[in-house]
Amino acid sequence: MHYSHTAQQIITRIGGAENIVSLFHCITRLRFELRDMSLADRAALDNTDGVMGVNISGDQYQLIIGNEVAPLCDAILDQLPHLREAAPAPADDAPRKRRNPVSVVLEGLSGIFSPIIPAIAGAGILKGVLSLLVALNWLDVSNQSYQILAAISDGVFFFMPLVLAFSAGHKFGANPYVAVAMAAALFHPNLTTLFAAGDPIAFFGLPVAPVSYASSVIPILLAVWLLSYVERAVDRVMPGALKTMFVPLLSLVIVTPVTLITIGPLGIWLGNALSGGILWLVANMGILAGVLVGGTLSLMIITGMHYVLVPVMINNISRLGYDPFKILFYVANLGQAGAAFGVFLRSRNKKTRTLALSTSFSASLGITEPAMYGINIRFKRPFACALAGGACGGAFAMAMGVKTYAFALSGLSGIPALVGPTFLWALASLGISFTVAALLTVVVGFEEEAQPDTAAQQAGAPLPLAARDEQIFAPVSGQLLPLDRLSDPVFADEIFGKGIAIVPDSGELRSPVNGRVESVFDTRHALTLRSDSGAEVLIHIGIDTVKLGGAGFTSYIREGEFVEVGQPLIGFDLEALRAQHIDPSVIVIVTNSDEYGDITPVKQGGIGINEACLTLTAPAV
Repeated sequence: MHYSHTAQQIITRIGGAENIVSLFHCITRLRFELRDMSLADRAALDNTDGVMGVNISGDQYQLIIGNEVAPLCDAILDQLPHLREAAPAPADDAPRKRRNPVSVVLEGLSGIFSPIIPAIAGAGILKGVLSLLVALNWLDVSNQSYQILAAISDGVFFFMPLVLAFSAGHKFGANPYVAVAMAAALFHPNLTTLFAAGDPIAFFGLPVAPVSYASSVIPILLAVWLLSYVERAVDRVMPGALKTMFVPLLSLVIVTPVTLITIGPLGIWLGNALSGGILWLVANMGILAGVLVGGTLSLMIITGMHYVLVPVMINNISRLGYDPFKILFYVANLGQAGAAFGVFLRSRNKKTRTLALSTSFSASLGITEPAMYGINIRFKRPFACALAGGACGGAFAMAMGVKTYAFALSGLSGIPALVGPTFLWALASLGISFTVAALLTVVVGFEEEAQPDTAAQQAGAPLPLAARDEQIFAPVSGQLLPLDRLSDPVFADEIFGKGIAIVPDSGELRSPVNGRVESVFDTRHALTLRSDSGAEVLIHIGIDTVKLGGAGFTSYIREGEFVEVGQPLIGFDLEALRAQHIDPSVIVIVTNSDEYGDITPVKQGGIGINEACLTLTAPAV
């Protein structure tokens, strides 16, 4: 994936930079908050290279990317650096709309827990590995090395309120460092000593409940939520010169006692009540709960509702040492992996088989979105088979009382978290889910698109577009320049592909191919075309001209429009570029260069507009 190019396409097709309020990513998804969702072109985003699917969950606009989500997110943030800071509030003139309370809660939980999952998953896997080493008598709990490793695995869970305070501060719009300072007070030795003594505790006559906040989840979420409102209220009335000192001071002095007196005990009670409800459900509706939850959890993941269970599971593991429900996440994910593997076994399309096998492997490790959106939902029946596999595996897991002893990714990579008395039953439930989903997919089948190469050959059609010889024509007149002579290393090193540069002598860019306009950058300094013969062409006007913000550039075309060789595309002020000491070279890149046997310049020196400048040669058969 060419991250910078894909990032620019996503920004354009999601409604432009001004339409993006905030952006973060989880393991496989880009999660956007948009000012106006109607401005996003869902069809174009679905067809963007690197995007496996689009999902709208509440007020979040999500793009499913897969394993390359982190570098792509960085590439987008590089082009929108203001989003690296705390999410900005919508502009005063932004349309206000009534938000669904359920969507607000789900989005909030997603935004808080997604960033911290790598930390707790890594620590959870280490915790499981240590349990396995102890069970095999390879490591003794009294060993100092074990104790250090145990501290590493337990640290993030013991100090969970500190981690959550920082993440929740970002999400709720509170100062995350003030949030951590408030959470840290709950662990201060003075308080823990008071709590341990067992004597009544009061704060100016108000009773303080002696509860332990170690490993707790819900109290700190409620406290930081309150902090966000108190901070804003104090900030509004505080004179500007005093804000830096007194806004955090008053926020801490107000919110921390309220947390100790009211919010903390309420959160502990609520967390224990939710945990008790889960335990009751497992004890009284075991197999039925496994069928219902194991068979529908993938649907919950699509909507983001599964984040409601995350704090409950973490609370169970911290308080009880195990969680009886987390295994259902495992079986649901293995069901998706099995269905994708069934598509691999049944499909006759080489591209589909390759994608199905790779996404099946990712899903088996616990990253399901590529398999769900790229394969199973796309072919419909495999998704139903995946749900059936999850239901069968869930029923078996609940019947055998399978437990999870640490928090980790819900897949084969998280198997160490299952190590314990029910370990073998856990492995069996995963196998059942995968096997049932795969076999059902093979038996039930699915409607598959015809393989383009085979269909074209049977119909006597020409070879696929990218396999044909072609010429690219000069979009401007001027002096030809090899790419390695450019000052920009991205183009000089042919990171985007092979091509040519032209130092122009006029300020009008014309089409170098007959084809379709794929995208026009917001700043109008670049665009992409796809020729009728299959060449994917990026044209970039000048070096570092993105900083001009579109000044001096005029677009004559729009995305989706079909153009012919010589048709005007963009006008640009050549003299203004030179006056600002900007290199005006027009760069023509074939971004799918790897599909051609050779790409060579036609000539050297001067070239006229609409004169052939590049020859694309089909690969040898």
